[in-house]
Amino acid sequence: MIGPEGKFAAATLAKIFTSPGQQILFDATRRAFQRFLVSRGQLVSGSEAGRFSSLLEAYRRHLLEMRGLAIATVDQHLATAKYFLAYASDASLRDLSQQTVEAFVVAEGRRLKRQSLQHTVARLRAFLRFCYDRNELGERLDAIDAPRTYRGESPPRALAWKLVQDLLRSIDRSDAAGLRDHAILWLMAHYGLRPSEIVTLTLASIDWQAKTLRVEQCKTRSVLILPLADKALRMLKSYLRRGRPASSHPELFLRLRAPEGPLKHTAICDLYKKHSRRSGLPLDGSCSYDLRHSFAMRLLDRGVGIKLIGDLLGHRTLESTCVYLRLQTTALRGVALPLPAQDDGLERRSA
Repeated sequence: MIGPEGKFAAATLAKIFTSPGQQILFDATRRAFQRFLVSRGQLVSGSEAGRFSSLLEAYRRHLLEMRGLAIATVDQHLATAKYFLAYASDASLRDLSQQTVEAFVVAEGRRLKRQSLQHTVARLRAFLRFCYDRNELGERLDAIDAPRTYRGESPPRALAWKLVQDLLRSIDRSDAAGLRDHAILWLMAHYGLRPSEIVTLTLASIDWQAKTLRVEQCKTRSVLILPLADKALRMLKSYLRRGRPASSHPELFLRLRAPEGPLKHTAICDLYKKHSRRSGLPLDGSCSYDLRHSFAMRLLDRGVGIKLIGDLLGHRTLESTCVYLRLQTTALRGVALPLPAQDDGLERRSA
């Protein structure tokens, strides 16, 4: 596990910090330990560790130039490829077998949900096809079974707005961490921002004169200009004055522990879990994305059109937005057909 001079290979950390029952906590610890190793120069990066840097660079260019994927999506593909290569590091690419690929998928299935595993398998298939086309593999290995999922089997979960307000009020804002976390969750709840959009906000994203917030929507590669209400401006000013550390980094939200730098999107999920647990509210099983879903439901309840809601959420198609209609039970009851009247004759015959 530990390399020369006490260094760690980046890919081995995921194997060390694993727990079937508490994977979220273990992931948070792994990321903290990884940042510590980076600050001490004890983390061996992919380019230092192995033999695949040129292959991964070629794959990155392929994803960007040939497939035209967004940078965030490319990063996810590369992360899966690096993780797989580290898992199979004992063998050369020419010697890889279907058994090794299946063992990797089984190991991932122990720590991921079906939906997440499906994405991992899709990215792994793409990488193995790329390797085969470059004649890096001795045989085709991209025929991988993926877990079956069904459209609409898990409708979006939306929290009641009162529960969202109670959660925000429960955050202790007496220190910098509380001010930062409150500002992050407040923006997610009131503007429906994704964690990946929160972490890309910079100081320049706020136009104090025009009272607007510029959001880079990573999925649609578009820019959304949102109006900032006076309450939002006061909240952001309070965070900047008392919560944000002095730093040369342009990002709006920063880590408060060394090494300094911008937050990762995974940290947003972790801080939501932390505050939902501390609040004592009935939030078991919820996640940070539920704030975004609650935002969509509030707009729907107020009669905002589906197209506008989709634009605000950064959806590519209306189909993605229409899933929220399934949660609007009041409206569904209004358009439901009445049950047919009971046949008295049939009732008498049954008696």
